[in-house]
Amino acid sequence: MRTPKIEKVVLNVGGVGEKLEKGVILLQKFSGRKPVKIVAKKRIPTWGVRPGLELGVKVTIRGPEAEALIKRALPAINNTLKARQIRPNFVSFGIPEYIEIPGMEYIREVGIMGFEMTITFVRTGRRVGMKKVKGGKVRRQDVTAEEIEQIMVERFKTKILRRVKNDDSKWLEKNNKTIEK
Repeated sequence: MRTPKIEKVVLNVGGVGEKLEKGVILLQKFSGRKPVKIVAKKRIPTWGVRPGLELGVKVTIRGPEAEALIKRALPAINNTLKARQIRPNFVSFGIPEYIEIPGMEYIREVGIMGFEMTITFVRTGRRVGMKKVKGGKVRRQDVTAEEIEQIMVERFKTKILRRVKNDDSKWLEKNNKTIEK
């Protein structure tokens, strides 16, 4: 019951206008699902954001398809994650260019662009803590960053890189090998 599992994978692309339409095509080709457009709810004049403006697209995948999508996308980042990309309950990373994903070919309408991927982890019984009847937070249901690291290393053969103190240009792999940025 305490074993964490993958709840969902969310793919998203941010942008407006032409970039938004390219993002729709890209996410549809990669995931095989129809993406949903994200619409602004607030007005932020500094950024030119107004209510009703489409700011991005996203697609959510659950179940065994989600795990297959993760295995397909990780080689694009050389199966490495930085420690700061792992937080309690989720892992989030970006894929700079979709053509680096094995099996993906160049799409003329899209050009060169990337997207973000967020993997959400959950424990069995999480919904109980989300009920309105009993208020408060249930910390026992949180999946810690250490548990997520362990899952990513064991199940997906991912390397976790850690920053070396006093030197911003170097990253340390979990087994203490130095890697240049």
